[in-house]
Amino acid sequence: MTTEALLAYAHILAILTMVVFLASEAALCRVQWLNAAVVERLAKIDMVYGAASVTVLLTGLARVFWGAKGTAFYGTNWLLHTKFALFVVIALLSIKPTITFIRWRRELRATGQLPDETAIKRTRRLVMVQAHILPLIPLAAVFLARGFGGK
Repeated sequence: MTTEALLAYAHILAILTMVVFLASEAALCRVQWLNAAVVERLAKIDMVYGAASVTVLLTGLARVFWGAKGTAFYGTNWLLHTKFALFVVIALLSIKPTITFIRWRRELRATGQLPDETAIKRTRRLVMVQAHILPLIPLAAVFLARGFGGK
């Protein structure tokens, strides 16, 4: 029981960290707010967001394999597969902003140039799509935790 509680805690902590740093990206990636300091900060925030996302994945897998319900419960549950699919969609959507934040920082350091308005808006849109998909994952999780989705 202690293992299950600690795995759940680690998973929730990682999820909250992921949410906070995605929200930070969404808040800072705005045309009217972007300056040199924000470009630097976005790259750092995105690194933490990525690390939190990997931790969410690893703690989630740990719960599947070492948690109380085990692989027999989770393996055939369509809600878990839905959660995982949404997570993969978010991960794929996050690739472009990550590359963009790194490029912005590199260009800023090399030339002092800030990104143009179109690039900022395009990147923010991808961040916002992630932020709007993310709440669907805990929705599936609460039903999964209550036994829905199994055969």
